[in-house]
Amino acid sequence: MIELVYPAVELRERQQGSVSQLFDPLRKRWVQRTPEEWVRQQFLQLLVHTHHYPPSLIAVEKSIQVGLVSKRFDILIYDAAHAPWMLIECKAPSVKLNDTVLEQVIQYNMGVPVPFMLIVNGLYCHGWQRVNGHLVALQKIPDFSV
Repeated sequence: MIELVYPAVELRERQQGSVSQLFDPLRKRWVQRTPEEWVRQQFLQLLVHTHHYPPSLIAVEKSIQVGLVSKRFDILIYDAAHAPWMLIECKAPSVKLNDTVLEQVIQYNMGVPVPFMLIVNGLYCHGWQRVNGHLVALQKIPDFSV
């Protein structure tokens, strides 16, 4: 398991009628505040502010093709050469990070091959690196090198 220490960054929030919203600085728009979205925004802040991942190399909630099915990943990090580098699947804190969640990110990896995959529910994070066709568990969030 990967230890999570979130930065002291306050998320921008607002109420639009009966809908609570969070501002996503990467997508530059307001999004509905769901438990999963809260995790996604917290984790993005961790990547940008603590691990210094460049925001310009982060894609959030985009469609990909997995076989004949269109899917949406949560977070995709590109490397300095703009090649897909890491997929991250975010879940609500109430969702257990089990084999089903791992299988989901592995499915996405078939559509967008990457060397690193993470699953996170805000409380816990697990990660793997693909090495010679095998998944090797990570002990920390991979360092981003420019």
